[in-house]
Amino acid sequence: MTSKQIRQQYEKYVLPNYSKTGIAFVRGKGSWLWDADGNKYLDFFPGWGVNGLGHCHPKVVSAIRDQAGKLLHVSNNYDHPWQATLAEKISKASFGGLVYFCNSGAEAIESAIKLVRRWGSAEERYEIIAMKNSFHGRTLAAVTATGQDKHHEGFAPLVQGFSHVPFNDLEAVCGTITAKTAAILVEPIQGEGGIHVATSEFMKGLRKLCNERRLLLVLDEVQTGMGRTGKMFCYQHYGIQPDVMTLAKSLGGGVPIGAMVVDKRLNNVLVPGTHATTFGGGPLVTRAGLAVFEAIQKGKLTQRAARMGNYLRKRLEQMAKKYLVIQEIRGKGLMIGVELVQSGKEIVVECLKRRLLINCTQEKVLRLMPALTVTPAEMDQGLEILEGVLATT
Repeated sequence: MTSKQIRQQYEKYVLPNYSKTGIAFVRGKGSWLWDADGNKYLDFFPGWGVNGLGHCHPKVVSAIRDQAGKLLHVSNNYDHPWQATLAEKISKASFGGLVYFCNSGAEAIESAIKLVRRWGSAEERYEIIAMKNSFHGRTLAAVTATGQDKHHEGFAPLVQGFSHVPFNDLEAVCGTITAKTAAILVEPIQGEGGIHVATSEFMKGLRKLCNERRLLLVLDEVQTGMGRTGKMFCYQHYGIQPDVMTLAKSLGGGVPIGAMVVDKRLNNVLVPGTHATTFGGGPLVTRAGLAVFEAIQKGKLTQRAARMGNYLRKRLEQMAKKYLVIQEIRGKGLMIGVELVQSGKEIVVECLKRRLLINCTQEKVLRLMPALTVTPAEMDQGLEILEGVLATT
């Protein structure tokens, strides 16, 4: 089938709740994608960050193929070795917590919200302070936690118990705490919000504040986790530890998996009957997650993300001196935002015409998140395309 034929099929049978390009991809390898018409694209925003290792990483593909012939699904009432082993990997790579598996980032956030509320229920504490301009998912509680009005429109009444304060404003957080407050929810880097990076003072201040006021610090690392920022988890840049952390996206190397990691002192909050999932943490996806860990650790991909991220940022800063359309560059590792003085939509469209995939968020912020496996030659090729577009803007 051609891309046009596939598009016609979509228009007839698929709910139209996504903005579409008319391109149908049928194959991927590393930082490259091929469409149904045989065209080759360089992907600098692979799967909204899901394909952190690139498309079809050999270790992930091998693990999935092997597991598919052994055991695809088993109820969470029974044990299997891959879930336990992946939980151990996550725990030892982070802050020694206990892991709950689910299917997506939004589900991980929902799990964290339920944990927070149950933890505070004895004292009637249920309020969560989140950040303005944040993004936490599309389910009802997750979208309520999201600090952007545009995502709330048409879904009232929203879930009670959330308030929003400016990002990186510790004084505003302090002023919002009430007797009902149970937790603070924050992304170390606001991804969909425009690649805004938390300051060290803010993150350390939140940790201190939570300790003093007996609140839970919940970090949304759905997009920043798994080596993306040059550390396995972004919070590790700040010398603090969360009480709860959510993961998803690149954790599965392309298959749907989410996770919530909680401090061991919270082990008796979500007891049997309080929370569950049918598909979360199944054999197939946890085998994939183990392959992701193996690829990151053996390939030293966190260090590579830091190194390649520095190179990416340096090249972009050079472009900023040449092209006045660039206002600011920010981010960590291979999670970079390029804020423009004008809309970035046409730049994304033109890059796509030249076979480079990037993203624009918040109207003016180009989002570049190449795979951790991106090569120097691929980085240069993508940047040459981007610069060629900027030169004509």
